[in-house]
Amino acid sequence: MGGLLRPDEGDPVIVVNENGQSPVVLVCEHAGKVIPQALGDLGLSPEDLTRHIAWDIGAEVVSRRLSEALDAPLLLQRYSRLAYDCNRPPESPDAMPVKSETTRVPGNENLSPDARLARIRGIYRPFHHAVSELLDRRAARNIASLVVTMHSFTPIYRGIRRHLDLGVLHDRDTRLADLVLGLCGRMKDVVVRRNEPYGPQDGVCHTLNLHGGARGLHHVMLEIRNDLINHEAGQVQWAGRLAQVLEQAVSLVFPSISVRTQLSS
Repeated sequence: MGGLLRPDEGDPVIVVNENGQSPVVLVCEHAGKVIPQALGDLGLSPEDLTRHIAWDIGAEVVSRRLSEALDAPLLLQRYSRLAYDCNRPPESPDAMPVKSETTRVPGNENLSPDARLARIRGIYRPFHHAVSELLDRRAARNIASLVVTMHSFTPIYRGIRRHLDLGVLHDRDTRLADLVLGLCGRMKDVVVRRNEPYGPQDGVCHTLNLHGGARGLHHVMLEIRNDLINHEAGQVQWAGRLAQVLEQAVSLVFPSISVRTQLSS
């Protein structure tokens, strides 16, 4: 069986600031909207492939700014979640969705076992291997780590408006989420909610559990409403807000470690 990706297409993972010294390790599973050439357009229009169904709008830029501000390593997944959603295990129907929100994805219908395996091996495994490798190297060097995954969500989902700006998500381990929620409570004019607009019952905590939970690391998932970060001013504002929150959270988790943000406009 041939591989999914051609040699000139590039790795699924982009590692930014690999040797960053912050305890924060940023992971953005839905950063990109690229479709592997072998999959064509998945039967979708060019407009569909730029919508939120294909990627988390604004999440990559905010993550890059956070990485710079905190001196934190960042792992970005460059292929569209329509090809493979790296926040889902291979067993999940949502890993290669036949419908995203209300849109059919014809190119994901009736996939053969070989076609599914090619996507698992081509996108999912390399991405999560890279996350594991980075955390292993940090552990070997006695660098403290906590895992923060970065996402965005739509203001309206299936006709229902979502009345929040930021979701702080977790599964069984609430330690970092509790700290972040407490610190976010100090932000004025920002609506922050626990396990909204998604929660562990929706299967969205896969990356957290795989890399944070299994290692006993503090971990949290941050979901920003995408109309707040689909432009530069919003991206700068939210990166600044979250950098300050995560800096304070680190000081509470690791009191002996000093983290100073370096925010740039």
